Amino acid sequence: MRDMADLTTTAIEGRTRARVEWLLTAIAILALIAAPFFLYPIFIMKMLCFALFACAFNLLLGFTGLLSFGHAAFFGGAAYFTAHAVKEWGWTPEAGVLLGVVGAAALGLVIGFFAIRRQGIYFAMITLALAQMFYFFCLQAPFTKGEDGIQGVPRGHLFGIIDLSSPHAMYYFVLGGFLIGVFAVWRIVNSPFGMILKSIRENENRATSLGYSVARYKLAAFVMSAALAGLAGAMKALVFQFATLTDVTWQMSGEVILMTLLGGIGTMLGPIVGAGLVVALQNYLATSEFPVTIITGAIFMICVLLFRRGIVGEVYARLARGNSGKAS
Repeated sequence: MRDMADLTTTAIEGRTRARVEWLLTAIAILALIAAPFFLYPIFIMKMLCFALFACAFNLLLGFTGLLSFGHAAFFGGAAYFTAHAVKEWGWTPEAGVLLGVVGAAALGLVIGFFAIRRQGIYFAMITLALAQMFYFFCLQAPFTKGEDGIQGVPRGHLFGIIDLSSPHAMYYFVLGGFLIGVFAVWRIVNSPFGMILKSIRENENRATSLGYSVARYKLAAFVMSAALAGLAGAMKALVFQFATLTDVTWQMSGEVILMTLLGGIGTMLGPIVGAGLVVALQNYLATSEFPVTIITGAIFMICVLLFRRGIVGEVYARLARGNSGKAS
């Protein structure tokens, strides 16, 4: 009887989550389409870039169970690749973004190849060490311009037609990239491949005993997550028209972890909510005399104490409990 009740509760929670996510997704898309007419477009574009970055990281942590401390390498690396290609080689913006995604995926393949050989904290430390090596490479490489970074990156014309110097045109370009990236994460998670990733997260030894090549699946997930993080970084380079060392520091990797945990790992909407909250705090508290990092840290501690599943995860759990109570 208890097993039957647990199965019923799980089914109700799944249906509730699906309904809530579809409803919120429809509302969010409509709101995002209208947003640049009411809010500062650059602020929303920054929020979208970091939301996609958090979703890419959540694909690895929330759905595969791998904690990476080096995701800034893919985010910032793609920014450098795109900025250099667009400014120095005269590439179109879509080609520059594509190069950033491919470059981030290649970098993810190299780092992932070494990192997946270990588990737990050792995996996390290897990703951090390799990402720091990439940081020092960016510091010394001539094409990155060192501490000055690549500045004055032109946005160019999309497909040679649409002038992205227009804030609204640039916004809808970023929105399109964001929606494509989030849809890619959703499709991966809800595919047979995603089911295997979840089984690896829950019990890696069991997945191995069932005959799955766990190392290959983990490496594939790592590369996909790196590519999507690269898409976010490439778009950010065009939005702000520069690429700097800030995007490849370990602090950036810590920031995306914070965003994902705040929103709720293992959920589609959680990283988006977490990224929106952190970016909004950074933006509106930038003029405050009190350090923004301390305020962000305090809010993080409060959310962890009150919402152990993250903000979105806690909402899902409470809705599920309410529905299971009605069903009983």
